[in-house]
Amino acid sequence: MHAKKGQRWALLTKGFFMSEGKKSLRRANREAAIQFLYMWEVNPQEVLPFAVREFFEKQERPGEDYAFAKSLVSGTLEHTEEIDEVIREHVRNWAFDRIGRVDLAILRLAIYELLYCLEIPPIVSINEAIDLSKSFSHEDSKRFINGILDKVRAGLNRPMRSAAEDDA
Repeated sequence: MHAKKGQRWALLTKGFFMSEGKKSLRRANREAAIQFLYMWEVNPQEVLPFAVREFFEKQERPGEDYAFAKSLVSGTLEHTEEIDEVIREHVRNWAFDRIGRVDLAILRLAIYELLYCLEIPPIVSINEAIDLSKSFSHEDSKRFINGILDKVRAGLNRPMRSAAEDDA
């Protein structure tokens, strides 16, 4: 069952503006990045740096705690065209424009991590994306997201459970 638009935003922001408890800083950063990417998809602003600054100033934690989220947002938006092409290559029996905006934000972030964040083991990016989909999307999303990310993972030429080796 799909949530209505207002319910999706409430679900997307649930618990984030309140106390985060024992949530890891990396998880909180990924959640913030997903929220921003969703917001940007639904209502893009004219000036990205202003939108990023304004969004992260409204968060509960100090701005410096969101450095990871800001880098994820920046990188994901910088590579959106390439990432969307990867999604289009791997989605089956589904039109790209029918992908839910929350699911699209989760996929874009995870694929950005898989392709460009070599310091993050792919299995971590995939597991985080699945967990985010359980928290922010509908029940069937985790299978859809896992299916696409597993296809992307299969095309990677690096270890799944550790960071990529630096060739320098």
